[in-house]
Amino acid sequence: MDDTPVPDDDPKPQGKGRPTPKRRDQESKRRQPVHAPKDRKEAYRQMRAKQAAERDRARQGMLAGDERYFPARDKGPARKFAREWVDSRRLPSQYFLPFSLLILLATWIPWPMSIRTAVLGYTVTIGWPIMMIGVLFTSVYVAWKVKRLVAEKLPQESTRGVGFYAAMRALQIRKLRFPPPMVLPGGKPVPKK
Repeated sequence: MDDTPVPDDDPKPQGKGRPTPKRRDQESKRRQPVHAPKDRKEAYRQMRAKQAAERDRARQGMLAGDERYFPARDKGPARKFAREWVDSRRLPSQYFLPFSLLILLATWIPWPMSIRTAVLGYTVTIGWPIMMIGVLFTSVYVAWKVKRLVAEKLPQESTRGVGFYAAMRALQIRKLRFPPPMVLPGGKPVPKK
């Protein structure tokens, strides 16, 4: 056995080939002039502009479906599942608000008395309660179904509040839902614009 060291084919280079720069030189390179506002009003204007830009960026993120920008009530896989389940269906409850608005507008129109009592009377006394009962049953069904599906498909997620969240989303007019729907009725993804 020979104890002579074996020479390396690739000897380690010594140093980096230049001296370490002084700290003050490095710090002076990084320094940039500070553009401090001249007075309080200017500082307030800059702060408002910065906040507006941040809000705009957050809104664009929400419209694009980026969950980082969603409020806490809309975050998480359970809420996403609830949104997609509701958005992929046409439910009678989403027509409640337009129906209510039509009835309200129809009562303001000066109809002849015969039409007013016949059409509007029946619509308000019969159609309105039927619509309310339909909305109630739809909301209960949506809440029950979504909670059950979330518990089944996402067992690690809490189902607390998911049913109510889905029922309230089902009540909204589809175009006014926020975050906006990412699936079309029938389950197809919304095409990108």
